[in-house]
Amino acid sequence: MTQLIKRMSAFLLCLMLLMGAFTETALAAPDWPSGVSVQAESGIVIDADTGTVLWGQNIHNQYFPASITKIMTALIVIEKCSLDETVTFSHNAVFNVEAGSSNAGINEGDKLSVKDCLYALLLKSANESANALAEHVAGSTEAFADMMNAKAKELGCTDTHFANPSGLNDPEHYTSTYDMALIARAAFLNPTFEEIDSTTYYKLPPNSINPEGLTIYPGHKMLKKSTPYYYPGIVGGKTGYTTLAGNTLVTCAKKNGLKLIAVILKGSTPQYWTDTKNLLDFGFENFVSVRAADHETKYSPVSSDLTFGGLTLDKPAALILDPDGRIILPKTAEFSDAEAALSYDISDSDPANAVAKICYRYNERQIGCTYLETNQALFESAASSHQVPASGGEGELALNTDQAASEAASSGENDAAVPDAAAGQSPEGAQDPEETVPQGETELPKETEDYREKALRPFEIPAIAWIILGSVAGVALLGALITFLIIRKNRETQEYHFRHEQRLKRLQDSGVSADEFNNLIEQRRSSYTSKRKKGRGNRHLKFK
Repeated sequence: MTQLIKRMSAFLLCLMLLMGAFTETALAAPDWPSGVSVQAESGIVIDADTGTVLWGQNIHNQYFPASITKIMTALIVIEKCSLDETVTFSHNAVFNVEAGSSNAGINEGDKLSVKDCLYALLLKSANESANALAEHVAGSTEAFADMMNAKAKELGCTDTHFANPSGLNDPEHYTSTYDMALIARAAFLNPTFEEIDSTTYYKLPPNSINPEGLTIYPGHKMLKKSTPYYYPGIVGGKTGYTTLAGNTLVTCAKKNGLKLIAVILKGSTPQYWTDTKNLLDFGFENFVSVRAADHETKYSPVSSDLTFGGLTLDKPAALILDPDGRIILPKTAEFSDAEAALSYDISDSDPANAVAKICYRYNERQIGCTYLETNQALFESAASSHQVPASGGEGELALNTDQAASEAASSGENDAAVPDAAAGQSPEGAQDPEETVPQGETELPKETEDYREKALRPFEIPAIAWIILGSVAGVALLGALITFLIIRKNRETQEYHFRHEQRLKRLQDSGVSADEFNNLIEQRRSSYTSKRKKGRGNRHLKFK
């Protein structure tokens, strides 16, 4: 048994060395950048395209958000309403606010469009506008708060609960910098929100308090070139302040193809402007955003590496990488430093033509995803090349029928053709109207339909891959078995030596030598063997 184990161990070792000879040595990727700090209690900066956290401090601690709450309010309103809808300001909307809180001078009974209300909400931080929009969308501010919490859950927020649409003090109204970054990311991916929030001034229409209208400006000083806090590349943001929340700030900026979002909670003025600048500078100076399709080589030659439904693709354009998929990397890193993982877990929120998802990690940190998609242009071009011409209108059809009948009558041939046509019967070989392709629709050839059907099926791993995987699994199982047997053998040997030592110790304690004990055991064994042989002999005679 020992020799067998040794031989199998030697074989396993040789096999492992052979497999290891073809394995590339992976160099450690550069460390993730650090070296930034903020004086606020909590701060974060993320990549807006991928959602990757570049740096954070106390990012899951809960704080009061104050008026940056209005980012979520605006996002929901934009998703639920048309900008030209009319909002009527109720008594509750105008007066259910804290005394001295920010407002846009709108009175009870005034009517503004949703668009005007959104500008008042984001630029002037008008609390009455937040209440009026909430009532317009959900019927009450309480019902709207429920919508805010549902939206927060949808975005992946786990540290957040909203109690009102404005952000005024409430013990049940809180969030974290991480959750607020997720909300801001969704908002700045919305073109309407970004357009409104990036505006530097806006003229509200006349109302009962301001008959000449009111020009409003954003409170975010990094948007204003006239202030020392102006930040080149800024897209927009939102300020907030209450006595309990302190100064809060959300900022979005874009440079060199990189879009960042910074959030500050429980800050102080003017330091929170400096904190935000430090976070944005850190992101732009240390990271780069790259398109995965420009660098990915492992999944690009899909036609030679993968099989769909048993059909090996011979058209490289059948599957393509999402041209908009991006990942974020430290500037000191290479694309090859990122680890790619292929997944077929596609959700409803993913692109409709996605067949797989490729997610990238860098030092155990997810840095973005892209999709492997069917090339719709390929199928559309195949469809257009086989498009069936549309038939003419009823008048044209009647004209052609009459003309054909006239020509047939004048030539004297096919005399029965005219009566048949008049009776509405189709001559032999004519196409049935019910079988004609409707106008504007296309008919794909069977080859294209089969190809598309197979291309949309899930990936199938080639047989050779299964063989390799099976071999590796078998070797691993064999190695585990050998290791188990060796360990058990060693344990039995150790137990035997332990028992032997214990026996010698007991013999020494009793005054009997080891030789005397062994002689005694041998005598008993001989006597026991003789009795068993004699017993078997007697039983044999008895049964005979």
